[in-house]
Amino acid sequence: MSIRLGNSCVNCKKYDNEYCTKHDTSVSDRHTCDSFAMITKLKDKENCTTCARYMNPTCANPKKAAPHMLCSHWAPQVQA
Repeated sequence: MSIRLGNSCVNCKKYDNEYCTKHDTSVSDRHTCDSFAMITKLKDKENCTTCARYMNPTCANPKKAAPHMLCSHWAPQVQA
């Protein structure tokens, strides 16, 4: 199964905290429209401080790990 960004309101430039500034209405991740404008940059919250391995024995780079850094072993803190 492939993982893709969905054309949902939360990935749109017009989305602002569960509100569509284009259509002046409340929206959620289940909504989308024909005026959808994809955010050009992924959220940059993924870094050492959001990694489940940060400051743990499983960290691949314990001497280099620091806030705002990211490595190929990043693991989310919360699982769906």
